Amino acid sequence: MGKMTKLELAQQAVRYLASVCDGACTRDGQGFNGVDSGFGKSLATQETWTVRQTEAAIKMLKKYKGQLQNAGIDTGVLFDGNPVQAVPQNIRTTAQNTNNEKKATLEKGQIKIMFPFDYDTLATVKSIPGRRFQGDKYPKHWTAPLSKEAAKILKDAKFEIDPEITKSLEDNTPKETKTIEIPTFKRTLFPYQKDGVAFIESRNGRALLGDEMGLGKTIQALAWLELHPEKRPAIIVCPAHLKINWAREAEAGLSKPDVEILQGKTPYQVKKDIVIINYDILSSWVEELQKSNPQVLIFDEGQYIKSNKAQRTKAVKKLAKKIPHVIALSGTPIVNRPIESWNILQVINKTVFPNYMEFARTYCDAKHNGFGWDFSGASNKEKLHQILTDTVMIRRKKADVLPELPDKLFSFIPMEMDNEKEYFKAEMNFIRFLKDTKGEEAAQKAGQAEHLVKIEALKQLAVKGKMKQAIQWIRDFLETNGNKLVVFAVHKVVVDALMEEFKDIAVKVDGSLSGTQRDESVQAFQNNPDVKLFVGNIQAAGTGLTLTTASAVAFLELPWTPGELVQAEDRCHRIGQKDTVNIYYLLADNTIEAEIATLLDEKKKVLEAILDGKEVEETQLLTELIKKYKERRES
Repeated sequence: MGKMTKLELAQQAVRYLASVCDGACTRDGQGFNGVDSGFGKSLATQETWTVRQTEAAIKMLKKYKGQLQNAGIDTGVLFDGNPVQAVPQNIRTTAQNTNNEKKATLEKGQIKIMFPFDYDTLATVKSIPGRRFQGDKYPKHWTAPLSKEAAKILKDAKFEIDPEITKSLEDNTPKETKTIEIPTFKRTLFPYQKDGVAFIESRNGRALLGDEMGLGKTIQALAWLELHPEKRPAIIVCPAHLKINWAREAEAGLSKPDVEILQGKTPYQVKKDIVIINYDILSSWVEELQKSNPQVLIFDEGQYIKSNKAQRTKAVKKLAKKIPHVIALSGTPIVNRPIESWNILQVINKTVFPNYMEFARTYCDAKHNGFGWDFSGASNKEKLHQILTDTVMIRRKKADVLPELPDKLFSFIPMEMDNEKEYFKAEMNFIRFLKDTKGEEAAQKAGQAEHLVKIEALKQLAVKGKMKQAIQWIRDFLETNGNKLVVFAVHKVVVDALMEEFKDIAVKVDGSLSGTQRDESVQAFQNNPDVKLFVGNIQAAGTGLTLTTASAVAFLELPWTPGELVQAEDRCHRIGQKDTVNIYYLLADNTIEAEIATLLDEKKKVLEAILDGKEVEETQLLTELIKKYKERRES
């Protein structure tokens, strides 16, 4: 067929715009705006136009030049300034593509789409995520990222599908790996955790671990690193308060841990195989980290890169570009606010959802409020979940794996202190005090007030130094996990500080409350969905209360006896509680808190072994604590 006339092109353009116009006033670059909608749609229904109508249409169409070029319409002829010539009515407006076959072939890893122009087929092609019109190529055509969804859309539209497309899709389909055994890994994995490692392996180390908080995402990621000792260096990016925890877990699990925690914003040469860095300083380190040619990137709490404007998001994206294996960890149910997952998915595998606007329209319940787009909603959640689990994500909730879990899961969360100098100076003074009281004599007098005062002073310094980080951990738990939390402390100042920080969503039980007030706090926590946090003094709230609406307990301070500790733990683990209870110890590392925790753990084992239920005397624990400090003095 010869070159199309200006009238034919104008009719093609108007009918195209009418076919994609979804309202009287579209704001997304699709179809006519509110001013032109009536006139344009009316013209689109007419079989023949006058010269005057055509000239008016061409004048209007200049507003939509970009849209028309993307649709493959020859705007050069349409707007060349030459007068309109009438054409016989029996000439149909068809595309310039003389090939009457609809074909989809594989070219340079993408789907090349060729078809004779018609509005229905064009609309179908435009529905493919990530499609692009190649108007500067000859012959003009469309391309789309290779994906199952694209192939299905084209197949349903009766396109001839190149067998190479089908073969490539089959080759790229993740192959589920049988349960993996990692004999060199020093931690014992639950069956579902082995499945998680197998999932990462089946995705060639590009995956999103979306397990609910408390199911051990850190251990699964480290187990995959153990499975591939040849893939080094590995970079772990996490919030600052989790750096020590990652280092401890790596030391405890990997057979050959070679771990370095980066500090500060002044880069220096990285020499270790496993590098741990926090989001806040990453942008200063990207170039230095790239020099080491990293093979694995693990980024924890993946929701930290949800903002496109944030420096940490830009830094993670830049760092990830040339790294072959990328694993994200996030317990946040991203299908509730899908837009927050966009950057995570782009870093892991951008071919799953290659086009931002398509993703936002399809899964984020996109709405225009007159000023801009609102993508904070969610739509097609089941479809999104299915695509994610078919491609990059594995997510298990605690309820899914409950038969594999023990009644209680314990985690030590090391906290950094912001008053280390003050604390360690006081600790050295305490050790000198022991020396002056001749060690053994100090142990014998451990029940005396003078000794207890000094020990309490150390405990309070430790909790003072970790409060900012502990508060951040609690906030992250409540925001990312979505479940309720019980926190126990010893001192009133700690309880009051937590209540001040979380007053809008928290209740407390301590010695200042009457019986009626205690019951009101418990009932609010049990029954009010807006009350997320229960703050309890261990002595006042550690017994007699039922807090089964929560399945997580955090200890910010420790009691003196294992009996008190178990009683507090069991506020959540009671008859009627069906979930495994996660118990977290938020303790300042390398301080008196860690010493007390170690001793309490030993005493708990003794306590459980005593058939007559005899309590361990608190002076015994104090005596052993003194002995430990005496040993430190002598070493």
